[in-house]
Amino acid sequence: MAAAPSLKQFAPKQFVQSPEELDRRYTLLEAENYTRWLATSHYENFQVVSVLLPKKLHQDFYNVYSFCRWADDLGDEMEDTSESLRLLGWWRRELDAMCRGEVKHPVFVALEGTVRKYGLPKQLFSDLITAFEQDQTVTRYRDWDDLFGYCRNSANPVGRLVLRLCGYGDPERDRLSDATCTALQLANFWQDVTVDLLKDRVYLPLDLLDRHGYTLAELTALEFNPRFREAMREAVGVARKLFIEGLELPKMVNRRLGFDLELFSRAGMRVLDKIERQEYNVLARRPVVSKFERVELLIGCLLRSVL
Repeated sequence: MAAAPSLKQFAPKQFVQSPEELDRRYTLLEAENYTRWLATSHYENFQVVSVLLPKKLHQDFYNVYSFCRWADDLGDEMEDTSESLRLLGWWRRELDAMCRGEVKHPVFVALEGTVRKYGLPKQLFSDLITAFEQDQTVTRYRDWDDLFGYCRNSANPVGRLVLRLCGYGDPERDRLSDATCTALQLANFWQDVTVDLLKDRVYLPLDLLDRHGYTLAELTALEFNPRFREAMREAVGVARKLFIEGLELPKMVNRRLGFDLELFSRAGMRVLDKIERQEYNVLARRPVVSKFERVELLIGCLLRSVL
């Protein structure tokens, strides 16, 4: 008989299709090995743990990241809306069970200790699930308030979780973190307008497009014109204002965390710069920050941190 596949070989989509893995009980060591693998094997692993992050925090970051990665994949990788909603509902019940001290799934076996150690609020995890559920049912946003409401669930909880893992949890730092996380989310939206269109998602507020006389039909046809340019100019301005507001946060945390926060903000602002330089035409070409530019940003943040 062939050996059963190792746990570490299963990304969320494969995992939920394996009754054997779902029914297994996992030790803490197995669970932590899994979350470490999931975090470090993903194409975005450079965002999970910075080389500047104290080693004692690495596993906790892996555990929190794995919760987010699972929720994200259950929402976007199942290729069926009803199945995604069913699985996200199951994921929420697993979160509730963890908070009752009943853990079974390896992510929650690993996460339980992190939540207890840092007093991480259940609501932050629940809000993330809500955002992924919303992605299944809402594909248009009426105005900025609507879109900011989505960002409060999809982006801001991540920043607050990071702050709490690093020992911060006060309202002012939370406010600045929210500004930064919302700005990062918006920059990603403006970078990926055409990518999101393939999923029938439009994150540019409808009243923004209306105000500039640009229609959804034109957007679907990828029609770039002066009306779209002005709508994108306003959208970029909103994100940039939030980035600038949030840049106070790196000065209010320890140097290691502050360095990472500033680097993320500068990278997001560079995306906005790229959009401006291509005359706001994100319909013809997706703006990308090159590896050279990322190194340039890294050096700039290093210089600012020592001067």
